[in-house]
Amino acid sequence: MLLRLLRLHLRRYVRPLSLVVLFQAVQTIAALYLPRLNADIIDNGVLRGDTGYIWRHGAWMLAVTVVQIAFSVLAIYYGSTVAAGFGRDVRTDLFQRTTSFSAREIADLGAPSLITRVTNDVTQVQTLVQMTCTLLVGAPIMAVGGLVMALQEDVPLTGVLAVAIPVMVIVIGNILIRMVPTFRVMQDRIDDLNRVAREQITGMRVVRAFVREPYETDRFETKSGIITRTAMRGGRLMGLMFPTAMAIVNVSSVAAVWFGADRVNSGDLAMGELVAFLTYLTQILMSVLLATYMAALVPRAAVSSERIMEVLSTETSISAPTSPLPLGPSASVEFDHVGFRYPGAEHAVLSGISVTCAAGETLAVIGSTGSGKTTLVNLAARLLDASEGTVRLNGTDVRDLAPDQLWNAIGIVPQKPYLFSGTVASNLRVGRDDATEAEMWAALEIAQAADFVRAMDGGLDATITQGGTNVSGGQRQRLAIARALIRRPALYLFDDSFSALDMATDARLRAALGPWTTEAAVIVVAQRVSSIRDATRILVLEDGETVGLGTHDELLSNCPTYQEIVASQLTVDELAAETSTNATTGEVTS
Repeated sequence: MLLRLLRLHLRRYVRPLSLVVLFQAVQTIAALYLPRLNADIIDNGVLRGDTGYIWRHGAWMLAVTVVQIAFSVLAIYYGSTVAAGFGRDVRTDLFQRTTSFSAREIADLGAPSLITRVTNDVTQVQTLVQMTCTLLVGAPIMAVGGLVMALQEDVPLTGVLAVAIPVMVIVIGNILIRMVPTFRVMQDRIDDLNRVAREQITGMRVVRAFVREPYETDRFETKSGIITRTAMRGGRLMGLMFPTAMAIVNVSSVAAVWFGADRVNSGDLAMGELVAFLTYLTQILMSVLLATYMAALVPRAAVSSERIMEVLSTETSISAPTSPLPLGPSASVEFDHVGFRYPGAEHAVLSGISVTCAAGETLAVIGSTGSGKTTLVNLAARLLDASEGTVRLNGTDVRDLAPDQLWNAIGIVPQKPYLFSGTVASNLRVGRDDATEAEMWAALEIAQAADFVRAMDGGLDATITQGGTNVSGGQRQRLAIARALIRRPALYLFDDSFSALDMATDARLRAALGPWTTEAAVIVVAQRVSSIRDATRILVLEDGETVGLGTHDELLSNCPTYQEIVASQLTVDELAAETSTNATTGEVTS
C-alpha cells in the first residue's frame, strides 16, 4: 500500500526527484573525497613539514566543502518541496473522496477516523518522503562509495566492516520487527482519542447538564493513558536502536584503530590512510544507521498508508451515472414502491412507499420515532439509494441524474441544522453563492429571521461560529430555512425543521412560506400536527410502512394511527389553531 500510494502521488514530481538524486550524489561524492584529501595533507604535508602543500590542498578541501554544502542545501530544498507537495496532494484527494461519500460510508469509516487519516496519517507518510529525500537517497551512495574508498586505503582493514555491517543490520532489524505492531496499534489509539474528544466537545452542554465532567475526564485520561503507554513502548524500542547503532560504530572504530596501528607500525599503512579509513568506516556505518532510522519510519508510514488507501479505494454508494439524463421542467417528486434496508440490517427501514408530490403541493410526513421519516427525505435527496423501488424527480429516476444537477434542484433543511463559521451572509450564500443582499433579506423575512439578524452586531455581516453555537437553536433553524429558501429550488425538503420554533413563529413562517413555494414541490417532516394540518396530503408512517395517506380531515376519519397522534396533541393543536388565527390577523397572543 505504501509503494502504491507513493507511485500514485509522486508521478508529477519526477523532475524535482531527479534533481534530488543528482544533488545528493554530488554532495555525497564530495563528502567521500574529503577524507582522501585529508590523508594526503597528513602524509605529504604534515609529516613532511610542507606548509605550501598544506595550504594548497587545504584550499582545495575548502572548495570541495563549499560544493558539498551547496548541493546539500539544494537537495534538501527540492526534497522538502516534493514532500510538501505530496502531503498537499494526498490531503486534497482524501478530502475530495470523503466529501463524495454518502452517509453510509461516513458511518462505516467514522468521522473521527477520517479526520485522523486526513491529518495525522498523511503527516506520517509525508515525513517519510521528506526524510527519504534528505537522508535516504544519499545513504546507499555513501555506503557503496565509502566501501570502495576504504578498499583503496587498505583491504585487510575492511574485515572490520565485514563484521560490523551484518551485526548492525541484524540487531537493528530485530528492533524494527518489534516496532511495526506498536505503530499499527498507535494509529488506532489516536482514532479512539479523537472520537472521545470530539464527543466531549460536541456534547459539552449535555456533559455539564448532567454533571458528567469527572466521568468524561476519566474517560479521556484513560484513552490518553493508553496512547501514552503505546507511545512509550515504541519510544523505548526506538531509544534502544540508536545507542545500539552508535555502540557498534564506536566498537568498530576501536577495532579499526587496534588493527590499523600494527599495520602503521609495520609500514604497511600510512598514518593518513588510517585516518581516512576511520572516516570512511564512520561514514559507511552512519549511512547504515540512517537507513535503519528510515526503516524505523517505514512501519508507521506503512500503517498510515494502508489507512489512507482504504479511504481512497472506497467507492461511494451514490455513484454518478455514466450517461446522466436531463432534469425535466416540472417540479415533482414521486416515490414508486420505495423500500430501504441498511446493509446487514434484519428489518427494512422503509417498505413499499408510494406517494407523489407535484409542483405547488405540500406532502407532509408524520409518524412515531423510528418510522423512517428522515430516511424518506434522504432518499428524495439521494443521500441514500433506495434498496427497492424508484424515486423520481420531475419524472426521471434520481439515479439517472448527475448528483450535482440533482442537488442543485433541491433545498434541504436537515433535522439538525448546521451553520459554518463565517457570517450570516456567508452561510446564506451556501444556498446560492451569487445571492444579493435584497434576496438574502427576503429569505430571512420568510424564515422569520430578519428581526434577530438586524439586532445582531453587523447584520448580514454578523459573526457565526462553527456549528452556529453563538445563536439559539430556533435562530439556527430559521437561518437554515432561509439558506434553503434563497436557493429557489424545484423541491424543498424540510426534515422536522420547525420543531425549535414556538407556535406563533411557526404559524407566521408557514403563512409566509406558501406564496414563496407555489412553483415547487414541498416535503415536510414534522412531529406537530399543527405544522402540517393544511398540507395537500399527509403521509402517515408506522414501522416503515404507509398506514395513512390523505388530507387532515380524511385521516381523522379513517386512520387510527393519525387519530392517536392528534389525540396526544389535542391541547397543543387547539392552542396552535388559536395562535395561527391570531398570527394571520397580526394579533399574536402569548
